[in-house]
Amino acid sequence: MRSLFPYILCACATLAAQTADPAAPHLRKQGEAAQLVVDGAPFLVLGGELDNSSSSSLSYMDPIWDRMVALNFNSVLAPVSWELIEPREGHFDFSTVDGLIYGARRHGLHLVFLWFGSWKNGTSSYVPEWVKKDFHRFPRGRLANGEAVEVLSIFAPANWQADAAAYAALMRHIRQIDGSAPTVLMMQVENEVGFRNAPRDRSEAADAAFRSPIPKELSDYLEKNKGVLTPEIRARWQAAGAKTSGSWESVFGSGPATDELFMAWYYARYLDRVAAAGKAAYPIPMYVNACLGCAGGGPLARVMDIWLAGAPHIDILSPDIYGSNFEVWCQRYTRRGNPLFIPEMHHSEDATRDMLLAIGQYDAIGTSPFAVDAIENPAASPLARTYALLQQLAPVILAHQGLGRLTGFVLDKDHPSVTREMGGYKLTISLDEIFHSHADIGYGLVAAAGPDEFIGVGAGFGVTFKPKTPGPSQAGLAGVDEGTYREGKWVPGRRLNGDEDDQGRAWRFSPDAPKIERCTVYRYQ
Repeated sequence: MRSLFPYILCACATLAAQTADPAAPHLRKQGEAAQLVVDGAPFLVLGGELDNSSSSSLSYMDPIWDRMVALNFNSVLAPVSWELIEPREGHFDFSTVDGLIYGARRHGLHLVFLWFGSWKNGTSSYVPEWVKKDFHRFPRGRLANGEAVEVLSIFAPANWQADAAAYAALMRHIRQIDGSAPTVLMMQVENEVGFRNAPRDRSEAADAAFRSPIPKELSDYLEKNKGVLTPEIRARWQAAGAKTSGSWESVFGSGPATDELFMAWYYARYLDRVAAAGKAAYPIPMYVNACLGCAGGGPLARVMDIWLAGAPHIDILSPDIYGSNFEVWCQRYTRRGNPLFIPEMHHSEDATRDMLLAIGQYDAIGTSPFAVDAIENPAASPLARTYALLQQLAPVILAHQGLGRLTGFVLDKDHPSVTREMGGYKLTISLDEIFHSHADIGYGLVAAAGPDEFIGVGAGFGVTFKPKTPGPSQAGLAGVDEGTYREGKWVPGRRLNGDEDDQGRAWRFSPDAPKIERCTVYRYQ
C-alpha cells in the first residue's frame, strides 16, 4: 500500500502552505463576512453546476461553454470523477481536467471542481473499477443483517487512503498547470455524503467504534464550545448529562439521532483526511455539500458542530437548497461563523429572487443552480437576467459585505415588509402596492453605498427612510435615477422623481422586471 506521508500533513503544515502561496484563491474576513479572494481581489461566484456527466467528455462540452457565457456566469461547477483520473491504480490521466481548464479559460470563465471520489449522492458509483472489484481491500458498509451495500465504508483506512492519494495527485496537477493564474477557484470534496441505507453502518468496524468512547477531539470540542453549540447538538448532549467521556449512547443517548451524530463524526474525519491531502498539495478553499432531506451523517445544519470539530480542513459546509424555507436554510448555514456558499439550487425565477436574499442578507460567497446546461434559450432565462445585474453590482456588493451596509429580501403577501437599519437610516422595505398591478412578490438587494446614497436592484418593492442619527428628523428623496454600472462606474439613465417615486414619498421598483436604481436621501425639519 502506498504511503501517504508526503500528502497527509497536519493543520500547521497546511497553513504554512497557504502562507507560502499567496496567489492561490483563499478566504478572508471582511467584517462579519467571509469573502473568496482571487488574484488579490474579492470575487463573487455567479455560477452554475453542470449535470453530473457533462464534464466527463470534452467533445460534449464544446457547445456548452457558449451556453455558460450566454447565462452570464463567471464560474462553472464541473464534476471530476476518481474513475476517470485514475483508471489504473497509481496511473493518472488528467487530460479531461486539462481540457476543462483550457475550455473555461478560452471563454473567460472560472471553475469550481466537484471531486466525485468515494461518494456521489451517498453511493460509491464514481470510484475506479479496481476499487469496486477489490471489496476485500476496499470494504463496503453493511446493514444490520450483514448485507453489504455499494457504499465505501468510512471505517476502513484503505478507502480514505486511496481516495486521498488520488485527490492529492489531482491537486498537485491543478497547481502545476493552473496555480500561476488561477482558473480553478475552489474544490468540493465528495458529493452529498451520508449513509442512506440505514441509521448507521453496522459493519464490525462500525459497531466497535460505536461501542468505544467518543474521540477525545470531540469531547474537547464539546467542552470548549459548550456555550455556543448549535441548539440541536446542545440539547441532545445536555439531555444525556453533558458528559465528556463514555460511549456514543452514554454521551448522547440512544436512538437514530445519536446514530447520525456517530456517522457524521466519521464522515467528517474521512473527508477531512482527503481535504488535508489535497491542501498539502494545493491549499485552495474546499467545501462539502449537504443533501438537506437526507440523514446518515452528511454535513447537515443539525450536526454542524460535529463537522466543525471533525473536519478542520474543510472551509465551508454548503447547503443544496431545492425546497422551501430558503431563508431558514441560509440562517442555519451561517451559524457558528460558517460562510454561505450555495452550490446547488433551482434555476427557476423564484430561485433567482432567492439569490439576492442570500447574497444581500447572508453575505453569500456565491450561488450556483444545478443542471444549467439543460436550460433552453439561456440568454433569455431569468437566471441570465439576474446574473447580468449581479455582474454589474458585484464591486458594490463586495465592498459592503459584512459591514452592515447591505441587505437582501424576498417579500410576499404573508411577509409584506421588512425593516433594516443602515447608512444612518431606518429603511422600511415593503411590497409596492402603489402600482396599479399590485405586486404579489417583491425582491431585491440594497446597499448603503455612501453618505445618504443607496444602490438597489430588484422589482416590486418600495423603500421609505427614517433618520436614526442626530439631526433633522425627516428624510426625503433628493434624487432617484435608474442606470447601469459599466466597468465599475455608475452611468445614470432616467431621473425618476415624479410618478415613478410617488412624488418623492417612496423609492420604488416596478414589479415588471428587475433593474438597478440609485437613490440619494436628504434630511429636513
